[in-house]
Amino acid sequence: MIGLIQRVTRANVEVDNKEIASIGEGILLLLGVEKGDSQQQADRLLQRIITYRIFEDESGRMNKSLLDTQGELLVVPQFTLPADTKKGTRPSFGPAASPELGKQQFDYFLQQAKNKLKTIQSGQFGADMQVSLINNGPVTFWLQC
Repeated sequence: MIGLIQRVTRANVEVDNKEIASIGEGILLLLGVEKGDSQQQADRLLQRIITYRIFEDESGRMNKSLLDTQGELLVVPQFTLPADTKKGTRPSFGPAASPELGKQQFDYFLQQAKNKLKTIQSGQFGADMQVSLINNGPVTFWLQC
């Protein structure tokens, strides 16, 4: 399971020109599910994301987590993240989970996140989404479990 996290001052998702989700300060997570990913990997990735210290403390150092700051989380399904891009000029989506497994893991991840955080928003699995964000920093990290 792959999580591309971006520290944001705000982010939102639109589907069919209608806003379906938005957050203020927090993390925009692009979530990619790979073949064979399990609930244990989802749990581990979620724990890393909410405790990953990417927010500044009083000294200006990245020393606070999403939990510490009580920030918001916007989770967007991103089936292209697991793509194999090592050869050629066209990505191969062979490593990506099937749509059924991807949706199952995405839904599980969301439910677990709702149990741990105050403010969770999400994109729509399988939809053509327009994602807007203000990346604060910019700060972006690739996490994989």
